[in-house]
Amino acid sequence: MRNLALILVVLAGCGTEPVADPVPGACGARDLTELIGQPAAVLETMRFGQVVRIIRPGMAVTMDYLESRLNIEIDAAEVIVAVSCG
Repeated sequence: MRNLALILVVLAGCGTEPVADPVPGACGARDLTELIGQPAAVLETMRFGQVVRIIRPGMAVTMDYLESRLNIEIDAAEVIVAVSCG
């Protein structure tokens, strides 16, 4: 019983640290919204200063969040449909 009480005290202390809000626009996605609607081929002519993840339909992606990573989503017609951080 004493061990159970100790475990509950330890667990109660978990997760009490505040989680920092991600920095909005840390990856520069806001500045690249004009890419939406463009053919994916336009990306071949661009250089990026951060890590870029190109996401295509059905592609497996990790669920980790990196605020400085630029995500570019492309649809089945090879058109850019979204840009975001993460």
